[in-house]
Amino acid sequence: MAPHIRIDVTSERHQYPVLIGPGLSTRLPELLETHQLDGTPLVVSCAPVWRLHGARVRALVGRGRKPALMADGERAKQLRTVSTLYEACLRNGLDRAGLVVAFGGGVVGDAAGFAAATFLRGVRLVQVPTTLLSQVDSAIGGKVGVNLPGGKNLVGAFHPPAMVVCDPDVLTTLPRREFRAGLYEVVKYGVLGSRPLFDAIGAQLDAILACDAAVLTPLIADCCRIKAHVVTIDEREQGPRRALNFGHTVGHALESLTHYRRFRHGEAIGHGMLAAAHLSVQRGTMSEADASLMDDLIRKLGRLPLVTDLSAKAALKVIAHDKKVVRGRLHYVLAKGLGDTEIAKDVTPDELVDAMRAIGMRR
Repeated sequence: MAPHIRIDVTSERHQYPVLIGPGLSTRLPELLETHQLDGTPLVVSCAPVWRLHGARVRALVGRGRKPALMADGERAKQLRTVSTLYEACLRNGLDRAGLVVAFGGGVVGDAAGFAAATFLRGVRLVQVPTTLLSQVDSAIGGKVGVNLPGGKNLVGAFHPPAMVVCDPDVLTTLPRREFRAGLYEVVKYGVLGSRPLFDAIGAQLDAILACDAAVLTPLIADCCRIKAHVVTIDEREQGPRRALNFGHTVGHALESLTHYRRFRHGEAIGHGMLAAAHLSVQRGTMSEADASLMDDLIRKLGRLPLVTDLSAKAALKVIAHDKKVVRGRLHYVLAKGLGDTEIAKDVTPDELVDAMRAIGMRR
């Protein structure tokens, strides 16, 4: 077996490996056997991913069975999709010794993961993320779920995977916009947990955008290490894990206001980080110099979709229903320079409106 990077994540239920390395997706049968993940697998994917990369995992499907192909895109992340996945589980004869293999981006991972968490009260899950965003973020940590019309990720569960397999080779076919969307989440990890990672993004940007596996592999691993550390000490988001929501309060509101049509998730988070940096500077937790460096790096990744037609006050109404509101108080993540964050529980509506106005939203 060729060398790869392994990071172990400890959850309440078990410890699971995150494996990172070029070509790993083609070796899934071997990896499942090595990690004693036997049982009937149901592969869940979407048509674009299956068309491009299905051959990599076809050996898992077996004779007489087909992958469960769900719709693509954030609008597919709904309870109706999960219901179709339950039917696929039944058709493929999954029992409690079965295995759901989520082969796709964050939407596939979240919906398939929620189906795995709830079918027969829980079957094992293997995440094989195929986008940069899902490799560095959503596939790790066990948060699975779907959206409601009133907000994002309002229905879900904590269902840690049995294994995560990240293969940088599958990223070469990502549309440029999708790849860049994932890079905003990489920037997030630099801001909240590692100044060296933040600096490396800017220094290696050309190689990153060229999908150089020699550069991407350690970059993905750095993000996974940060998330693994946070998840290990706070799996259920009662404290330190809230730092992973840096940029997400405003970002999720933007997605909801535009019915998940205008923004890729990472693009919305890019705007959200800019708003969070503005608020952090206003509160004195972040210097203007560090905020400027973050702004410059985000701008280098490409042009973000416009927000000038969106209302900050309308976004406030969405934020009021955000899952980060606890006992009526919003837990908002502020940056403490580059490499650290803190949680504020006293951010006012006026401060939020000011931060959203700073990124170009109308009042």
